[in-house]
Amino acid sequence: FSPLRFTEVRRAGRRETKAVKMVKHNNVVPNQHFHKKWAGGANGHSRGPLHVVSWFDQAAKKKVRRMKRAAKAAAMAPRPTGGLLKPVVHCPTVKYNMKQRLGRGFSKDELKGAGIPLKFAKTIGIAVDNRRVNKSVETLQNNIERLKEYKGKLILFPRQRHSKQLAKGPIADSPADVTGAAQQLQGTVMPLPASGPLACPTMKITPEMKETCVHSVLRLARNEKRMKGIRIEMKKKKEAAKKKK
Repeated sequence: FSPLRFTEVRRAGRRETKAVKMVKHNNVVPNQHFHKKWAGGANGHSRGPLHVVSWFDQAAKKKVRRMKRAAKAAAMAPRPTGGLLKPVVHCPTVKYNMKQRLGRGFSKDELKGAGIPLKFAKTIGIAVDNRRVNKSVETLQNNIERLKEYKGKLILFPRQRHSKQLAKGPIADSPADVTGAAQQLQGTVMPLPASGPLACPTMKITPEMKETCVHSVLRLARNEKRMKGIRIEMKKKKEAAKKKK
């Protein structure tokens, strides 16, 4: 095994072969292609700004992003920083439809079941999706309960801060003692609940499990299901033939 690696270099229209020392371990063989326009302009000439992206202010950018988040949270206070309330929906396609995630917005039927008008929902931090259609009664009921829970936790500030008379609508304004003690919610509003225990918990493999051929069991069950109707028809034909005799 030779520690040298021969590479071809083109110079002045001719090929030259030079030996490159092999790197240690699993590192990349030095074979750089400097095709970037290191100092080229828009048309590829040698003049112009440097076209290599550098990132020397990573720590400073991190600090700026944190300060912007704090300023944004202060500007939108006392509203939650996590944005609008989202429904819990199932992921599309057969591969992922057993998983749940936060959806785009609540449907009209879900808002109607919770007793919240559609236009009013948009003003109290609830995301609305006019195109979404409920195809599952279970998901519909779960999101209705989610909206009712949100209504119970919601602190609604009056439009006129110094008004003594509170508005009475689908959700009445909260009194002054409640709004005065309110704190801004950091993070997602009512995040997705944690998944429950596994449907198939882990267990110790027994000798009986090792002796069982799962493939044969599945094939037999599949064949039983496929032949069920055919066997019923055959049984009916045999009984009819016996009656004729």
